[in-house]
Amino acid sequence: MDIIKDVIDVFLHLDQYLSVIIQSYGLLTYLILFIIIFAETGLVVMPFLPGDSLLFAAGAFAAAGALDIKLLLATLSIAALLGDTVNYTMGKFVGKKIYEQETVKFIKKEHLLKTHRFYEKHGAVTIIIARFIPIIRTFAPFVAGIGEMRYLKFMSYNISGGLLWVFLFVAGGYFFGNLPVVKNNFSLFIMAVILISVMPVIIGFFRESSKVEEEN
Repeated sequence: MDIIKDVIDVFLHLDQYLSVIIQSYGLLTYLILFIIIFAETGLVVMPFLPGDSLLFAAGAFAAAGALDIKLLLATLSIAALLGDTVNYTMGKFVGKKIYEQETVKFIKKEHLLKTHRFYEKHGAVTIIIARFIPIIRTFAPFVAGIGEMRYLKFMSYNISGGLLWVFLFVAGGYFFGNLPVVKNNFSLFIMAVILISVMPVIIGFFRESSKVEEEN
């Protein structure tokens, strides 16, 4: 429970945590941001890390002059692309063994199955769409690797989706994060970003529940 409380606290006060990191570590902040975005997109066991909200917050700090916007965009874009590539590679080589197991340590099988259904419905474009959906974003390249999507095809969607995701959220924070109404209610706006991000998952859940009820 303490871990859950800590994660929620980080989400709610992301601006304060990021401010402390920037003041304490200076240029190393870019490396820390790189590691977080890489882990959230590249490691299947890290779907809970703040992706959308962190990009938005980083953009806001860039607008305030605390971070260099060009270096920020380059760092986070490379992290996002590299993360998905590593995730795809893991899925290609060990994904089938994990998928066939009844229970998997450190990975929620239901997330893997849900992403697989999402992938079956939307095809390769899932790699782009999933960038904007927490949890599914982490599992989509892994499932693509299991499905043996051609690497060049995967990379084309990976680059398109990764750059679109990073640039949209960082730009959102850069242009709107320091408006008085946003700055004075930053936690609420971060929660709004998170809510909008998970809305497709919530809608999908209710649709699946409705289908199950109709079948029964």
